[in-house]
Amino acid sequence: MIFDSTDIEILRKSLDTLAKGFSNLPDFSSEHDRTSLDSVLNETAKKMHENFPYHHPLYAGQMLKPPHPIARLAYAMSMCLNPNNHALDGGIASSAMEKECITQLGSMFGWEASLGHICSGGTMANLEALWVANRIHPDKKIVASEQTHYTHERISDVLSLKFDKAAVSPNGRMDIDSLKYLLSKGNVGTVVVTLGTTGVGAVDPLSEILDIREKYNFRIHVDAAYGGYFHIASELQTDARRAFDRIHEVDSIVIDPHKHGLQPYGCGCVLFRDSKVSALYKHDSPYTYFSSDDLHLGEISLECSRAGSAAVALWATQKMLPMNPGGEFAQSLDKCLLAARALWQQLDESDFYKCLMLPETDIVVYAANSDDVANSSRKAREIFTHAAKQHLHLALIELPTDMVRNYWPNLDGDDPTITCLRSCLMKSEHLDWVEKIYSILESSAKL
Repeated sequence: MIFDSTDIEILRKSLDTLAKGFSNLPDFSSEHDRTSLDSVLNETAKKMHENFPYHHPLYAGQMLKPPHPIARLAYAMSMCLNPNNHALDGGIASSAMEKECITQLGSMFGWEASLGHICSGGTMANLEALWVANRIHPDKKIVASEQTHYTHERISDVLSLKFDKAAVSPNGRMDIDSLKYLLSKGNVGTVVVTLGTTGVGAVDPLSEILDIREKYNFRIHVDAAYGGYFHIASELQTDARRAFDRIHEVDSIVIDPHKHGLQPYGCGCVLFRDSKVSALYKHDSPYTYFSSDDLHLGEISLECSRAGSAAVALWATQKMLPMNPGGEFAQSLDKCLLAARALWQQLDESDFYKCLMLPETDIVVYAANSDDVANSSRKAREIFTHAAKQHLHLALIELPTDMVRNYWPNLDGDDPTITCLRSCLMKSEHLDWVEKIYSILESSAKL
């Protein structure tokens, strides 16, 4: 996934095309020391060697996925202008591209007239969704599951919102009985439903939550920052498919194109089903929105300056890889799902590991087989280290021991949490590397 000479030539041609669009302007020169540029850029490249190989299939740790070449090239080309998508003055073309991208993302979820925009990431996108939720249901509580991303609790604190957690079932999904109990106490304005938790990849039971919404009168915000694109996949299992099939009924959705959308950081996105929430963003700016009566994206965003190049890269990617079920992009997501299931099945037959929940997305969670919690945690950390020495990079996750005991009833020990191993198989190439990954895991457990 590193630039090759063909990529560089394609970029050069696109830069020539870009330059032609401004050829009527008077010439000017921008001087810089190319000798220093060459030296410092190469030094910078060497510094980057200190990273893990995020682009390689043997990196199966955190949720890091390399941008598609079209996204990298479009972003690099656009950076020659460095547009700012806050107001049309700073990003006429890139703002139009962003609006088109938002329409396409909304359509993917079954919304034809949604409101939304690109954010710097999922954290900012979720902040906006909860801010809107509080404006609609002021002073009411936000409820999310114990496995929801930690930023929801932190965002609620930033916004001075009341926050509560529903318990989860052994598979990591929000427990409906626990949610009903919290709802029965009253004063809940919004329930955050996660379709693809970042810890174990669980898909909350959205269909069941929708069925009780009318009784308790709450908004539903879906955090699909990680899992949203799986909506168009064909390899989802039954429960996850049921949840995604009703996503169009919720009030707001967050999705991160810089995860499964093949984009560079930072490119998150927030979408609202009801475009009338735009009135909540209304503000004055005496020198910003003067150039056009058309919508300036800053008028529907809490962020001000935003990278127009992120919109350019996303537009180019969606142009090249449309988000159609059964298309090339959707097929790449299916490979991730299949890779996770294949690795889980192999580990489930191993003497060295105890598999936990069957993957609903492309995250595999498993424990090191041992006689008690403390030893299992220690062995997991050792396997993590030994695998890295063989160039397989994993992640660790702390889970409640009681959750793990549902899959491992005879696990001894009274430690409240257990350290498990976690593999994110986010790259479509991972499907071809399952055997190699499993082989390294087996050899690492024997050391």
